[in-house]
Amino acid sequence: MSKNRKRVTRRASDKKRRPPPFDKYAIYKRAVQSPDNDVEFLRDTYRELKGRLPLTLREDFCGTFSICCEWIKLGAKFRAHGVDLDYEPIHYGLGNNLPKLSPAQRARFEVHQENVLSPGLPHADVICAMNFSYFIFKERAMLRAYFENCLTTLHPGGILVADCFGGSLCQESNEEKTKMRGFIYYWDQESFDPVSNHAVFHIHFKLDGRKKVENVFSYDWRMWSIPEIRELMLDAGFRKTHVYWEGTTRSGDGNGVFKPVEKGEECQAWIAYIVGEK
Repeated sequence: MSKNRKRVTRRASDKKRRPPPFDKYAIYKRAVQSPDNDVEFLRDTYRELKGRLPLTLREDFCGTFSICCEWIKLGAKFRAHGVDLDYEPIHYGLGNNLPKLSPAQRARFEVHQENVLSPGLPHADVICAMNFSYFIFKERAMLRAYFENCLTTLHPGGILVADCFGGSLCQESNEEKTKMRGFIYYWDQESFDPVSNHAVFHIHFKLDGRKKVENVFSYDWRMWSIPEIRELMLDAGFRKTHVYWEGTTRSGDGNGVFKPVEKGEECQAWIAYIVGEK
């Protein structure tokens, strides 16, 4: 009996030392997402432009729908819809993000495995396309069609919010390395074609005490400029567009505070929000 107990104890000890499974979506959220800040920006921007609170959000390209989950937490009147074509992140969100909501909160959320270009998508006060996901549309006609679909499904007076990034650093191959608690995050630009503005990016992660995992996420995008996006929104029928530019810290890094501007700054890398008003 004593030998058996020692063996059991040794196995339990080995299990404690075994590292947890590699959860790419949880690490991604910690590395690049701030859904609580995004939700505040969406709510406050709509309220500043319209003088009232938005109640319904549609998160296009929603992935694990973290923004939807934060939106629902704003109050009992807030509803959200997530739309994504890829079942894998949706499945992850259903198993990991949705259970963190209360039953009443879950009742105010719906996820739709659909193409964002499909007709008949849920209507909303605010539609957001975050993490530069719409850069997957490489042709003007496709991006305009997406904006037209958003306009059709926005409630009267609704807004579309899309983030955007650029700068001279995005026009060459480079890799940015960021040390975070428990892991290192790599943003790797593999290529840039100045003729087409097509670029390929990868995200790598290295957890403390583990080997680097490469190409955890990969993106093949067109680098759309702010004037192009604004013009296409207007062509699609939006009444007005706005640019919200991120401020900088003393060290030159982004400070996470976005304010409306008519003129930006010369930066190696910048992030902005483009807002279209119906």
